[in-house]
Amino acid sequence: MHRVDLNCDMGESFGAYTIGNDEAILPYITSANIACGFHAGDPGTMRRTVKLALEHGVMIGAHPGLPDLQGFGRRNMAVSPQEAYDLIVYQVGALQGFVQAEGGTMQHVKPHGALYNMAAANPELARAIAEAVYRINPELYLVGLAGSQLVVQGKNIGLHVINEVFADRTYQQDGSLTPRSQPDALIADDEQAVSQVIRMVKEGKVTTRQGTDIEITAETVCIHGDGPHALTFARKIRAALETSGIAVKAMKHPM
Repeated sequence: MHRVDLNCDMGESFGAYTIGNDEAILPYITSANIACGFHAGDPGTMRRTVKLALEHGVMIGAHPGLPDLQGFGRRNMAVSPQEAYDLIVYQVGALQGFVQAEGGTMQHVKPHGALYNMAAANPELARAIAEAVYRINPELYLVGLAGSQLVVQGKNIGLHVINEVFADRTYQQDGSLTPRSQPDALIADDEQAVSQVIRMVKEGKVTTRQGTDIEITAETVCIHGDGPHALTFARKIRAALETSGIAVKAMKHPM
């Protein structure tokens, strides 16, 4: 039987203000990637999001990003491998404190935005991130773009890695995501998103923007919590996965 984890980026808001539909989405996912304060989030938001995830039985991961609140962590920055290492240790440590304080256990680490995409292509940056995760806790799972350097370097260093695919993004011939600066980067149609997800999980293939199929490993599917269609995507993708006979389980959930 096919199985897959369904994750969503969460806690990407500040104070009393809420962005997205975190609480409404939680019943449909199995893992939550919680912002750690650098690209979004703050201590109160982190605490509340951790509590909500635990109440819904959703596994928790840290979602560390570049220190760029204004750009939401989606603008490239010239960070060295050492700086990337420090960013990961600092942010994962912050979220880990809240998880432990609420009686939970952290499952994974998934870099955010530009840091994620930079590490997907840069082996030195990817290794620094993987090393940071390993030194914090070698039992943590590292989530990276399917087939990317983040997955390769994480595996090389001894981590359990998770190949991630996206419901709401289009792909390039080399397996990278279409840059957000391009008009066809995002998928807004829910039926297109559902179809892409089911095919990636069951067939291990995705159609690129160039019109050709490439092989892809889908172990977790991401839904961007800040997207306007996030709740609809989460509900419809979860239903379609189950209807297709695909088990939806968290990364560390036993078969």
